[in-house]
Amino acid sequence: MASDQKFVDFIIDQFNYSGRVTFKKMFGEYGLYFDDKLFALVCDNKLFVKPTSSGRAYIIDVVEAPPYPGSKNQFLIEEQLEDQDWLKKLLDITVAELPDPKPKKKK
Repeated sequence: MASDQKFVDFIIDQFNYSGRVTFKKMFGEYGLYFDDKLFALVCDNKLFVKPTSSGRAYIIDVVEAPPYPGSKNQFLIEEQLEDQDWLKKLLDITVAELPDPKPKKKK
């Protein structure tokens, strides 16, 4: 089941980073970016955040699941979706630990 644009808009609003959190549609689902750094996926109207050690320590009771069949497990965020402060802190922690995106090769 593809994700709903309204759910993606809700998640973007919850992160409360005016213009810095964006999305790209991918195969009926969505990738979430902070500036140019992919940090999460929205699949089947569920939020999956890339796993990091700092994120794991912050979440404490981590639930992991694959966002789509055959993918690696990511942090499944469900109960905290309404908590803007908690989500923003998770975003800050995650993005700080993720590597910068590799520069694209020129053709």
